[in-house]
Amino acid sequence: MNKTALITGASRGIGKAIAKEFAAQGYDLYLTCISSIEALKEYALELEQTYGIHCLALQADMGCYEEVVKVYEQISALDVLVNNAGISFVGLLSDMTPEEWHKVMHTNLDACFYTAKLAIPLMLQNHSGRIINISSVWGNVGASMEVAYSASKGGVNTFTKALAKELAPSNIQVNSIACGLIDTDMNKCFSPEDLETVTAEIPADRMGSPEEIAKFAYQLATAPTYLTGQIITIDGGWT
Repeated sequence: MNKTALITGASRGIGKAIAKEFAAQGYDLYLTCISSIEALKEYALELEQTYGIHCLALQADMGCYEEVVKVYEQISALDVLVNNAGISFVGLLSDMTPEEWHKVMHTNLDACFYTAKLAIPLMLQNHSGRIINISSVWGNVGASMEVAYSASKGGVNTFTKALAKELAPSNIQVNSIACGLIDTDMNKCFSPEDLETVTAEIPADRMGSPEEIAKFAYQLATAPTYLTGQIITIDGGWT
């Protein structure tokens, strides 16, 4: 029987790459997205045909508890949860509306609570499980013009550490990947000149790829169980 993984925000970028990596490793998958459901269904079928696994695409706003509950109604067993769904807001805090602030917090932080809350009972059935949260270096050090995003990812990091301590006696590991500058659609809001300037500050002299994050996520899913409560930075030596 294949192991199972739930990957949120899987229609593009890092989430899409993680889905492919876990499918290649023989996992049955539950994939979510908030809007691109037809594209995600096509991708799920492609993964099934390529890797011989079962893959279910589900449309849900992971920042809405009622919708997350509906996702979990489709899941009877779960080995790995990857909290990847996320959004950013670039701009001055003084220009940000309360609605924009809450949307960032719901999507990036509240969703981790909702998905973990519902994953834990399933993992306790097997006396094992892995929760992997996709975070950011800005959750470690903060970024000007991205205050809400930084705050949400800082919350994810502390959430990770605290939940890891809570679940360690139950053999459920919780870790976070703090990503640096990764070549995804989220960074299309920046001009090529801006990206070039930032890339010049990175010792590795390039952006990271979604595939690199995906491989690392799988490594965390199979790492020794003594590895838990860690915020592991992957940023080319940037921060």
